Amino acid sequence: MSREVVLIGVPANSSGTAGGVARAPAVLRERGLIAALGPWITDAGDLALPGSQPVRGPSGLLAEDTLIAMIGRVREAVGAARRGGRFPVLLGGDCPLILGALAALQDKRAQPGLLFVDGHEDAWPPRQSPTGEAADCELGLALRLFDAGLSPRLAAALPRIRARDVVAVGPRDEGELAAAGVPSLAGRLRALIRPADLAAVRDLDPAGLPAPWWLHTDLDVLATTELPAVDYPQPGGLTWRQLSAITAAALAAPGCAGWSVCIYNPDLDPARTGADAVVGYLTAALRRAARTDDAGSPRW
Repeated sequence: MSREVVLIGVPANSSGTAGGVARAPAVLRERGLIAALGPWITDAGDLALPGSQPVRGPSGLLAEDTLIAMIGRVREAVGAARRGGRFPVLLGGDCPLILGALAALQDKRAQPGLLFVDGHEDAWPPRQSPTGEAADCELGLALRLFDAGLSPRLAAALPRIRARDVVAVGPRDEGELAAAGVPSLAGRLRALIRPADLAAVRDLDPAGLPAPWWLHTDLDVLATTELPAVDYPQPGGLTWRQLSAITAAALAAPGCAGWSVCIYNPDLDPARTGADAVVGYLTAALRRAARTDDAGSPRW
């Protein structure tokens, strides 16, 4: 079936501020993303999100009211795109937007899947998070690991996915988690593939995930030599070539229902070289995944 891509900006920063990663969708558009993607993409613009304050809420997370609103609005936008036969691409912002995307998939299936490509496991208990940002916690929130300590409003907004329906690729923060006494998700997910183990995985096949499943890319999965403009750099990481190969395989696989790309921080990229690299990555991945029918429309 031919499907048009719809780009949805999610200018959210779970630090409770309006700068940093929240500016990424606008900057990537300024660097020519829409023109590069071609006429078969619809740019839906940015979601309107309420203002926020960098204050921890009842669940221990910063800007909880804004987080709850963002989850709901992403859920609505992704659901509307899919009902219209479109393939939603969420441009963040930061990682908690996947909570809204998964909630939208859950409207159609009780247990959606997730291919989670990220330099961190993102399963810190909210009150133990050193930053208070939901971006430390979103995978743990989606797995419902922390429900006992959440406010009823936040708990009601969250999706529910099963550990056996998640493949995580690229986390390299095991040392930090161990030092803080935070349990790793290793051994609990369908698979957790660290960068050092990626070479042993000849074909990253998400076919075992329940359809529909979501593809999530946090750009801090890259080595900082590849993309320095991220808030929480770590040693090691993937190359652009490795990330592009993973992305292309995922977008071409059956059951992929949408894609999110997050964590580029334009405040750390004054020359915009990082922005141009991200634009190139997005464009190449979507063009490679697309197949055209006789009329020239993309076929997924």
